[in-house]
Amino acid sequence: MSEHGTEREHERPEGPSGTSERRSGTPGPHSGTPERRPRTPGRASAVWALVVTSVAGFMAALDNLVVTTALPSIREDLGGALDDLEWTVSAYTLTFAVLLMFGAALGDRFGRRKLFMTGLTIFTGASAAAALAPGIDGLVAARAVQGVGAAIMMPLTLTLLTAAVPAARRGMAYGIWGAVNGLAVASGPLIGGALTEHFSWQWIFWLNVPLGVLVLPLARLRLAESYGTGARLDIPGTLLASGGLFGIVYSLIRGNVDGWTSPTVLAGLVLGTLLLAGFVRHGIRAEAPLLPMRLFRSRAFSAINLASLLMFVGMFGSIFLLSQFLQGVLGYSPTQAGLRMLPWTAMPLLVAPVAGILSDRIGGKPVVTAGLALQAVGLAWFAVIMSPDVSYAEQLPALIVSGAGMALYFAPAANLVMSSVLPAEQGIASGANNALREVGGSLGVAVLAAVFSAQGGYTSGQAFVDGLRPALWVGAAAVALAAASAAFLPGRRTAGAAAPTAPAVREDALVG
Repeated sequence: MSEHGTEREHERPEGPSGTSERRSGTPGPHSGTPERRPRTPGRASAVWALVVTSVAGFMAALDNLVVTTALPSIREDLGGALDDLEWTVSAYTLTFAVLLMFGAALGDRFGRRKLFMTGLTIFTGASAAAALAPGIDGLVAARAVQGVGAAIMMPLTLTLLTAAVPAARRGMAYGIWGAVNGLAVASGPLIGGALTEHFSWQWIFWLNVPLGVLVLPLARLRLAESYGTGARLDIPGTLLASGGLFGIVYSLIRGNVDGWTSPTVLAGLVLGTLLLAGFVRHGIRAEAPLLPMRLFRSRAFSAINLASLLMFVGMFGSIFLLSQFLQGVLGYSPTQAGLRMLPWTAMPLLVAPVAGILSDRIGGKPVVTAGLALQAVGLAWFAVIMSPDVSYAEQLPALIVSGAGMALYFAPAANLVMSSVLPAEQGIASGANNALREVGGSLGVAVLAAVFSAQGGYTSGQAFVDGLRPALWVGAAAVALAAASAAFLPGRRTAGAAAPTAPAVREDALVG
């Protein structure tokens, strides 16, 4: 699908439910509602859409790693074994990953703005509940509900932004959106550590409450409602995808704790794989599946999603271990460690908007490929120089190269995902891409931690480095494979032809 095709869809006059008018006067998904056009104040300008979706995306992405540096303080206040504390991270990752595609499908069916606000409300309320949790079990439950809200909200940020921004300017908008999300992922340990060190661990969660309260009315007033195909919800596909992802992500998270050959881990991997195989078969044969497998006939869609999965494997696992190295081996406080990682974590703010503009001019393929290659070089650089007494000056080039690479990836990747499918399927595409990123993040932490544990440990600085060095090489290899996948993306001239052709949409699917 070309960018011009997207723009035509965006400019098409809206029907009674805020959707584009369909041929032959076919009613929208809410055909029983009286016809009325959205009020002018409800239409989103590109700037307001960018602000609202970026802040919401920042909140959801931040909570992936923000808890990691606060675990000792949480344990001191609430008690619980180390395995219990791990669930304060895992509960969020699990519900977030397994419900992302369903959240996108709900938005396509019932209204993207409406479901975005619903997800934001759930996320904000669960954040307050986490801050007020009287015990470890209550905190884990609140984190799981946070993940539900984020799963509904996160994939819709990209579809709402796409609908509000003209095609010619989407590269820069995606660049800013990607920069904010990349900053949230990478700076989670810094923000969590600083709030815990200078205030208390509860402020990690209280931070989301004023942001959510501020964004909710802006979303209601400044975002326009939009819908997807209007097809019925795919309940069998949702159950297969959610069950499969749950089994695999659960096993990845618990593998290092329970043992990779334990019955629960093996059962989760086997059942998860079988359910996902059933999901693929369902996506091929069903009339209106949650994730149509025909989308993967597009070289662009397949290549960018594989690159995203591998990128998050390498990045998540490396940040997880490097933040511990700076604190546990070099002796920095959480705040000091986060500040020293700023050349990496803050680089997206400087480079990603430029990367978005470049992708508009020369296409996303060369930019995202170069970014992933730089990220791989940066991680390999870390592996080469790593020692218990490595100086900050020696680390600085690797931090800058890694940060620039991450920034170059985020902006074009969003554009490539959204432009590889038809406009009505962008919610599905966004949900699938985000789900693969989350699974990649969980896989990265699990695999790199397993390599670390096999080769080293926490007994001394040298033991930590002995485990960290091979883990970083694995992370670098994963991101290098991501760069190779991105190299298979179609070029700028053929990108428009890469989008799959949608089958004729039946009228009964439109009315649901």
